[in-house]
Amino acid sequence: MGESPTPLLTIDVGAIVGDAVAPARRDLVTRPTGRAVREAIEVRIARTTRAPSVSLLDFSQVRILDFSCADEVIAKLLVRYLRRDRPREAFFLFRAVGDNHRHAVEEVLGRHGLAAVCNLGGGYELLGSATGEERTAWRALEHKGRIGPGELAARFGEDGVLVIRGLADRRLAWYGRTDGACALSTLARNP
Repeated sequence: MGESPTPLLTIDVGAIVGDAVAPARRDLVTRPTGRAVREAIEVRIARTTRAPSVSLLDFSQVRILDFSCADEVIAKLLVRYLRRDRPREAFFLFRAVGDNHRHAVEEVLGRHGLAAVCNLGGGYELLGSATGEERTAWRALEHKGRIGPGELAARFGEDGVLVIRGLADRRLAWYGRTDGACALSTLARNP
């Protein structure tokens, strides 16, 4: 993938809702609200000094997340940065996607065939569409944090390295030819 990501960019989604919609409310409801929040997030990502970037979208101050906003803020954001013509190299983590958010997030990820790395309060999880091999490799990488290039082949084998690279292509892990692989949560803790 090239050079390592820039330091973590934390984005308080609740604050954006307050700025974009109504200062007193922290609810993500209606598609126009979701679109306004996603566009504000994209502006903040565009302001980062260089690519690639890792953004932590913090939903801890968002009380309600409906399906249309989950689709606009999470799914459409991921889809845009997965495309070959994406505006820049970007990776995403989602924090405080609690039980009151989980159903909507999993539904829209599944509908689009996407997966995302989310902290639901008890550590990071891989939500959405992923194969058994992807989930196994993701958990191993999440547990280890970083795996050097020499250890990757020894630990995962040729096929496993391809799975790890596939996770990186899906923006679910970091992979660099000279750096090896890194869990996104590790980048969040130790940029």
